[in-house]
Amino acid sequence: MIQALQSLRGIGLLTAMTLVAEIGSFSRFRNPKQLMAYAGIVPQERSSGEVSWRGRITKSGNAHIRRVVTEAAWQYRHRPAMTERMQQKSQKQSTKIQSIAWKAQHRLHGRYFRLIMQRGKQKCVAATAIARELLGFVWAVALEVERKQAAS
Repeated sequence: MIQALQSLRGIGLLTAMTLVAEIGSFSRFRNPKQLMAYAGIVPQERSSGEVSWRGRITKSGNAHIRRVVTEAAWQYRHRPAMTERMQQKSQKQSTKIQSIAWKAQHRLHGRYFRLIMQRGKQKCVAATAIARELLGFVWAVALEVERKQAAS
């Protein structure tokens, strides 16, 4: 599990260990939104009738997960690339996990720059949004590993 999570950009040994220790079984979350809510990295919402308001992140979840994922999200400022170190990390992983990691690099890098350039968001706000989506990719990789372990 730890090695598979490290195939994602920005997630090293310490981040992967923190995620696995704090979350435990990823399959207890039916979808990535539940994991994001568990980490407290979803926006607040107040709604009444047809009026809906979304604000800052709730911060009502696990602060350790929120912190390490937000720090990892800053790596997506850089263009997608497969460095030697990334190749070594993902070489031992299945092609499905490698494709999830590569898709994450492209999607999150593009989203970061759209938030900053087109929507005029501050960099820290964009990084938090990227962290939320990164947690979705973490969930996908972890679920793939858990399925493979259950099949063995």
